[in-house]
Amino acid sequence: MEQKIKNIVSKLSTSDIQFADVRITITDHEEIGFENGYLRAYSSSQGSPAVGIRVLMNGCWGFAGSKDLSAPSIDRLIKTAKQNAIQGSAFLKNKVSFPALQPTVAEFHHQPKINAFAMPKEEKMDYLRNLAEAIKPAGKIVHSIVGGEFTRQEKFYANSEGSFSHTSYYNTLPIMMVVAADSGQIQSRTWPGHMSAGRAGFELFYEQKFAENAERIIKEATDLLSAPTITEEKADIIIGNGHLALQLHESVGHATEADRIFGMEISYAGKTFVKPEMLGKFQYGSPIVNIYSDSTDPKGLGFHPMDDEGVPGKKIDIIKNGILVDQQTSRHIAHLLGLEPSSNMKGSYADDFPLVRMTNLCLAPGKGSLDELIASTENGYFLDFTKTWSIDDNRNNFQFTTEIGYKIKDGVIVGIVKEPTYFGITKDFWNACDAICGEEEWGYYSTFHCGKGEPGQIMQLSHGVAPARFKNINVSVKM
Repeated sequence: MEQKIKNIVSKLSTSDIQFADVRITITDHEEIGFENGYLRAYSSSQGSPAVGIRVLMNGCWGFAGSKDLSAPSIDRLIKTAKQNAIQGSAFLKNKVSFPALQPTVAEFHHQPKINAFAMPKEEKMDYLRNLAEAIKPAGKIVHSIVGGEFTRQEKFYANSEGSFSHTSYYNTLPIMMVVAADSGQIQSRTWPGHMSAGRAGFELFYEQKFAENAERIIKEATDLLSAPTITEEKADIIIGNGHLALQLHESVGHATEADRIFGMEISYAGKTFVKPEMLGKFQYGSPIVNIYSDSTDPKGLGFHPMDDEGVPGKKIDIIKNGILVDQQTSRHIAHLLGLEPSSNMKGSYADDFPLVRMTNLCLAPGKGSLDELIASTENGYFLDFTKTWSIDDNRNNFQFTTEIGYKIKDGVIVGIVKEPTYFGITKDFWNACDAICGEEEWGYYSTFHCGKGEPGQIMQLSHGVAPARFKNINVSVKM
């Protein structure tokens, strides 16, 4: 495959092409789903190929992709990509340009502890079936779900500057949920939440202690049926890792994808309140808020030694001491903003056009444990496990609801509340952050399902977070 991709690049090394790159991906995917104790879904695909060819001509990108890697198909794709660039350039107001990079060569191959694709099918089924049996409907539990999604992807990348990379990885997304109902209301509890994916194989089910937490979510879902709601107008809130990862994702991650600044990405609530003149000046958060993009850490799903336009993996500050200092960029957008490219251009599969995407977007840890943070909170709530969320297309106004909240009184958790909801403005919210837990509480929380683009792409990525406290947040949803 390495020789194939280099042969394709050699065909693109002509004087009329300013830049060209080629990607080939080979993807395995398996999904297993149980509902109410019974197997309801199973799908598997092995060795699904894709190729994408991108050329820059007359200042315009041309792209063509296919799942057919045969020689005749490759020749057609080259012709189509060039035609798309030539035709598109006639309508282009601002030409694409960016400085050349020195060629680099990179290789990375991840091996999980338990390869889900090498495990006997019955072994996987038995584990998930036993888990599904443990949480199947009984008493006030009326619905339950247990499932796993497994991917392996091998990728080859080469460009006309001489860069080449060959990578492979395994990712897993496990999920467990119960729904309780009584007296016309329902409550749900998931484990370990909606950001449960990881750079791992089947071992993730054991590392995240699914079996040990089955009884916990049954009890909490049932208890939530009779739990009170928050009555205060405002409160101090501590947000747990899994939900804080989503808050970071929606109100910082998407807002600092710089293609949105220039109107290149409008779909999926695709604008941003961020403007170029804010860089280096805008107080995005309090002085303790440090947020960075890091594609160099192999423990996160966003790791890569080279992105999908040849930029080596990087760790860059996005927010430093609360100030917005950089953006997630492509080579072209970085050039427009006078920045160094951040290594954030990725496509889900080779036949997807690469877009500016989050990799490992992280909130840097502070100091202390979660227990210490709770103990230092006089009155407030500890919130976790996402239930619903909403944010406007400028990534500015938001509202989030979690499955459960734990009421804090004089530094001690004294009970639970159901469907705690908070809302606010992005800048005000992050400036209200007055404490972040330390490295002992910090970890990656990851998703398989970040959507962007037209046609739509679904990206797998990670957020590094530790629980954090936000002061005097709007928590009332009274009409």
